Amino acid sequence: MSLRVTFVAAARSSPLLAERFEDDRPLDQAGWDEVLRVARDLLPLAAAELRYCSPTPRSRATGEALGYAPLVQLALRDCDMGRWRGLTLGEAMAREPQAVDAWLADPRSTPHGGESLRDFVTRVGGWLDTRPVEDGGRIVAVAEPSVIRAALVYALKAPPSSYWNIDIRPLSTTTVTGRAGRWNLRFDAVSQPARA
Repeated sequence: MSLRVTFVAAARSSPLLAERFEDDRPLDQAGWDEVLRVARDLLPLAAAELRYCSPTPRSRATGEALGYAPLVQLALRDCDMGRWRGLTLGEAMAREPQAVDAWLADPRSTPHGGESLRDFVTRVGGWLDTRPVEDGGRIVAVAEPSVIRAALVYALKAPPSSYWNIDIRPLSTTTVTGRAGRWNLRFDAVSQPARA
């Protein structure tokens, strides 16, 4: 039995360098414009049997704008960043440089008083593993890029440090197929134009 889970990265709410830990700002105008540009391409994912989203305002708004009517999943929330919530990485580094270095180097560390990277990956992976499996079943989940990175680290059984090497762009899609404990990353072919 195999399940297909397609993650859609939420549209942006700020420029990349202004991204904040546990960012709960709504979509900005650029984010809405991006959703409108790609809506036609992502609309077919609305046919999935189950449609979910992270609890952030931009994930919910992205899912609604794409016509998914997604159910909010608390397990798909961003990593709990404790006292760094709302800060950019640069701001956290300016305040607590040694703590940020420790956090980046050790996936078990929680210098911010929140959730470790390892626990975050495990939480998101637990959500993935508990999806109802129906052979050929399809799920779409709109989530923050950080959540999708965590899901990929879990699905590929990669070391937690690989989390930092995965780049998820706004409104990109990433698909995993399989079942609990056995996931594969799937790349879909882009249709080629007919030759004259």
